[in-house]
Amino acid sequence: MGKKIFKAESKRLMELMINSIYTNKEIFLREILSNASDALDKLHFISLTNEAVRERMGELKIKVSVDKESRTIIVTDNGIGMSAKELEENLGTIAKSGSYQFKTEVQDDEKPDIIGQFGVGFYSAFMISDNVTVTSRKYDSEKAYIWQSSGVDGYTIEESDSDKFGTQIVMHVKEDDEDNKYSDFLESYRIRSLIKKYSDYIRYPIKMDIEKSVNIAEEGKEPEYKTVTETETVNSMVPIWQRSKKEVTDTECAEYYKEKFYDFSDPLAVIRVDAEGVVCYKAMMFIPSRLPGGFYSKGYEKGLQLYSSGVLITDKCEKLLPDYFSFVKGVVDSSDLSLNISREMLQHDKQLAVIEKNIEKKIKSELLKMRDNDKAKYDEFWKLFGASIKIGVCSDFGMNKDFLKDLIMFYSSSEKSLVTLDSYVERMKEGQKYIYYACGSSVEQIDSLPQTELCKDKEYEILYLTEEYDEFIVQTLGKVGEKEFRSITAKDAELHSDEEKEKIEKQQAENQPLLDFIKDSLGDKIVKAIISDKLKSHPVCLSADGEITLEAEKYFAMMPGDDAKPKASKVLELNADSKAFDALKKAYAENNTSKAAEYAEILYNMALLIAGFNIEDPVKYCDLVCGLMN
Repeated sequence: MGKKIFKAESKRLMELMINSIYTNKEIFLREILSNASDALDKLHFISLTNEAVRERMGELKIKVSVDKESRTIIVTDNGIGMSAKELEENLGTIAKSGSYQFKTEVQDDEKPDIIGQFGVGFYSAFMISDNVTVTSRKYDSEKAYIWQSSGVDGYTIEESDSDKFGTQIVMHVKEDDEDNKYSDFLESYRIRSLIKKYSDYIRYPIKMDIEKSVNIAEEGKEPEYKTVTETETVNSMVPIWQRSKKEVTDTECAEYYKEKFYDFSDPLAVIRVDAEGVVCYKAMMFIPSRLPGGFYSKGYEKGLQLYSSGVLITDKCEKLLPDYFSFVKGVVDSSDLSLNISREMLQHDKQLAVIEKNIEKKIKSELLKMRDNDKAKYDEFWKLFGASIKIGVCSDFGMNKDFLKDLIMFYSSSEKSLVTLDSYVERMKEGQKYIYYACGSSVEQIDSLPQTELCKDKEYEILYLTEEYDEFIVQTLGKVGEKEFRSITAKDAELHSDEEKEKIEKQQAENQPLLDFIKDSLGDKIVKAIISDKLKSHPVCLSADGEITLEAEKYFAMMPGDDAKPKASKVLELNADSKAFDALKKAYAENNTSKAAEYAEILYNMALLIAGFNIEDPVKYCDLVCGLMN
């Protein structure tokens, strides 16, 4: 039988199949092994209703061997095989899929789980081969045939004297060139690693011959070693996530996580999913107990491993995880995915979108379970990944705030630990209108703020916000149920009774000339000076008038760049019942304006320090304090 030309529009199409569709040359072995697995699936399916086939088919398996001298990689299966006509139709016609046709011809409701459908995976062999020979005998035929091709020039089909049904593919590996070291694929360890990487969970054994050195000497005599060849099964076949929860221990899950995701610590939690519905899939996910390398850097790559019927499609499918759950590691396996022509990505996003949404809900559910049943472990999780959840609240204009708010925690002044927002609301005092919070660089610094004293005196719980962006979080959340967030430094914090408010308003009116003097002496450092409604024993504090808060000013100051940064409109608040205010008031009443101005400067710098700002002129401040001591 003479050489035939491929039944495609041009040689360029063949070149496209070999050089452009697949982005990674090592993928060829995955494709050849997937085709072999499909062939075994087909024969197994037929054997279910054909006793004669069942009696003679033996163990269904795939054999892979490498011969460095002849530069060949050989893949053999004892599957359904192909007739001469099928060889011509399936291998002679690019994009003609025998697997796809097999599935369409089966009328049974339980169709075999075969992923081949485009008929181009076989041609990936030409990425690393300059000649491919396929010997095949169909399960119900007495004749075998050899299909042979060197690529775009065409192919031949001849009869073969093979007496075994199934298919053998011999790939003659190209010589090395400047850009490619094809000889790497002739190393057995390389082929083994590719099988483990891409085809570890093909359900049939993939066997390879392994050379071992064995001591053949009798016991008590000098060792005498001999090299023997043993056949080993390379792949695991049944992935751990396909096994039921009863069959897999927590220790096995932890060991799998550490091996596959290169961690030396057990995960905080294991999340299992076995979903049936619009899209059927299984998943096994892990919440790490330590930060993944570079987690909070721009270079960090999120994503779950994605399998289709046990064959690895991509090592990191980022579409399966939202950014705020990017710390999750794991695998998703589904036979319902619409793969693109190279099986390297998906044709449609809608299936992934369904899986992603379900996974998102499952992760949250498991975190809530951890929060409610193991507070210590959830605290550990929050210290590691709380920032990721918080950023998720603010991102996308707060679109995910309602979904994530149940996971949020802040330090509580009364509980002396991290608490959830719902638990805060449950503990609120009768008549308390707001969820009170205070911002600062640390719990200790916030706890010593003058403004907290009045809140504590009224036994109102305060949430301590210690991260630069925490105030943006509560502003985005807005409220929990019907309870709004309110900073204890806000002018409308409403911490006073009507009687107390009247007293403060009276003090403000009585001291207005002095307050105006303080504003004039400090100039544009403040927008005004007022009698405070937030202080109990401390003499002074700062607050902000307008949308830019004191914490926001600090946050913007940390941002890179030399442009002018937004600043808060600072308000100097004074405690009219303090001795410091009495001294200031006395100096002003005695018309000693220079001393009154110095007192105002000292109080302003004290307020800056308390609020966590740097003093503008430390030397001048020290001189003023020393002057008082003299």
